[in-house]
Amino acid sequence: MTVPPASLTEDARRDAPAPRTAEVAAFLAARMCHDFISPVSAMVSGLDLLDDPSAQDMREEAMGLIGASARKLADLLGFCRVAFGASASAEVFDSRELGRLAEGLFRHIRAELDWQVAAPALAKPAARALLNLSQLAGAALPTGGVARIQAEEREGFILIRARADGPRPRLRAEVSDGLLGLPMGEGLHGYWVQAYYVHLFVTDAGGTVRLDSAGSAIDFLAALPA
Repeated sequence: MTVPPASLTEDARRDAPAPRTAEVAAFLAARMCHDFISPVSAMVSGLDLLDDPSAQDMREEAMGLIGASARKLADLLGFCRVAFGASASAEVFDSRELGRLAEGLFRHIRAELDWQVAAPALAKPAARALLNLSQLAGAALPTGGVARIQAEEREGFILIRARADGPRPRLRAEVSDGLLGLPMGEGLHGYWVQAYYVHLFVTDAGGTVRLDSAGSAIDFLAALPA
């Protein structure tokens, strides 16, 4: 497994103007709306079935669809509130709660979650990095596999590793570009913007983020001040 190259040379891309804050915010909002629309649409379909007099024999199926979609939406909202939002006034997050948020997300994707976070608590930048890299690792396993998530404090830094290990891992060029801090080239903004957002807040916190790959695994790695 190799990380795909940037669509243009890195030097040329680094010389390109950085995306404006408003553009990044718009792409993030569109990305989250894309994730939310599926369960919301399913809930509406279930409600339509309940209202249809000719489909009363499907009432049980409709209630099941509404319930499953509501749980998925709640899991996504809880995850995104911390991964992308301010999450009220919290500045430090219990790692067990972060694990529960990640478990909620992984209930709705093919990859399995192996949560091995040793650090008992994480400051907001590290907590956001942990959740976002967990989601990127899961997304890199579209046909299944294991996303192993680790975080530990060492010599004044929080070291994060999200390892995507599976039979056919896939890393889009947009994700590689975003983590490097490169402007969007060809491809889809929804994949690029999350990785670029991670690059922004990790570097703003005085940390670094990078990719490594070997065999059937992709490692998403970050180091932030503790």
